[in-house]
Amino acid sequence: MSQKLSDKIVRNLEAPLPRRPIGDPLGTERPTNRIEYDTEVKGFGVRVTSAGARSFVLNYRTRGGQERRYTIGAFPGWKTSSARKEAEEWKRRIRNGEDPLAALEADRTAKTMAHLWERFSDEHLPQLRPSTRQDYRAVAEKYILPKLKDRPVADVNFEDIDGLRRGVTKRGAPHQANRSLAVLSKMFSLAIRWRWRPDNPVKGVQRNPDEKRHRYLSGDEVNRLTAVLATHKDQQAANIIRLLLLTGARRGEVQAARWADIDLSAGTWTKPGATTKQKTLHRVPLSAPALQLLADLRKANGDGEFVFPSTGAKGHRVELKKNWAALCEAADVQGARMHDLRHTYASILASSGLSLPIIGALLGHTQPATTARYAHLFDDPLRAATERVGAFIGGHPAADVAPTNGGST
Repeated sequence: MSQKLSDKIVRNLEAPLPRRPIGDPLGTERPTNRIEYDTEVKGFGVRVTSAGARSFVLNYRTRGGQERRYTIGAFPGWKTSSARKEAEEWKRRIRNGEDPLAALEADRTAKTMAHLWERFSDEHLPQLRPSTRQDYRAVAEKYILPKLKDRPVADVNFEDIDGLRRGVTKRGAPHQANRSLAVLSKMFSLAIRWRWRPDNPVKGVQRNPDEKRHRYLSGDEVNRLTAVLATHKDQQAANIIRLLLLTGARRGEVQAARWADIDLSAGTWTKPGATTKQKTLHRVPLSAPALQLLADLRKANGDGEFVFPSTGAKGHRVELKKNWAALCEAADVQGARMHDLRHTYASILASSGLSLPIIGALLGHTQPATTARYAHLFDDPLRAATERVGAFIGGHPAADVAPTNGGST
């Protein structure tokens, strides 16, 4: 039943069920939508999709008698009162001979996904950390643009996005499929702000299950890796790996490290918010081996800006994949990523009995839940502690406790 729309009514409207192909009860569900019209402004209403998206619309007739539907914008970005005023203004302009869809359609057909990516790259990517920018570009160039670059932004729909996700997943890259959805969702959010389209077609697309990896190098693996670092032909890459092991920092933080942020006399590294994942300043103490490594690098590199400058170009060292693969092969380390060095650093701290708050502070975590993934590593120091109590109470020497995780899970 039609009623005067309000934010509360729009928010609580029930989404329609998706359709299945006729005669095929097991077929793929197809999105549907319903429109609830307003009683105050004729033709003004809200469209609700089976995915739960809500957008304000205006039905109208052109002077030539053609029935059309103009999408004002998505809720809750648009409030009902503002959308109603917009509809009233368009109705006045339509009576004067304007057609809100005519100019919009011409503009939309001129803007493709390639244009959206270009503006996204120019205006949004510079606000992100260098490693995030690199990640976004890699995902866009490998998965998104080859499939969608020539499509008009306004024409991309739910099925296109879900098809891209399924295609990338079938190629054996479920995590990259999820990353593609994240990048596309942000792109379309900005497209809405720029009025290139009224809604986000990524909304409602199901992500792949994303299992968190918990890979820690064992003591033997760390020993083998540090041994091959000494003979690796690219010692700058080797030193980056060494500093990753010694600090538990993220790869992007180490690669982008500046001498201005490192105080060798105080033994601290102050990471600017622009380089950290949490976008907050993070000050950490440096161990004696880390300080010795940095002091040697400072002596060898002189007064450059970056600790690990790029060779033959401005900026800092970026590419390490080939070096990491070669080092892992030489050290016989299987299935490990460079990011797992951060996990290894945390596992050593936990196995030494340090508390989760201390580990979180060293790693730069702002949420306790992020550090909680290392909680199971406290089993060994806890078992050793309870054995000491048992020995004291029972009057027997404490039993030796062997680590249970073997350094990896």
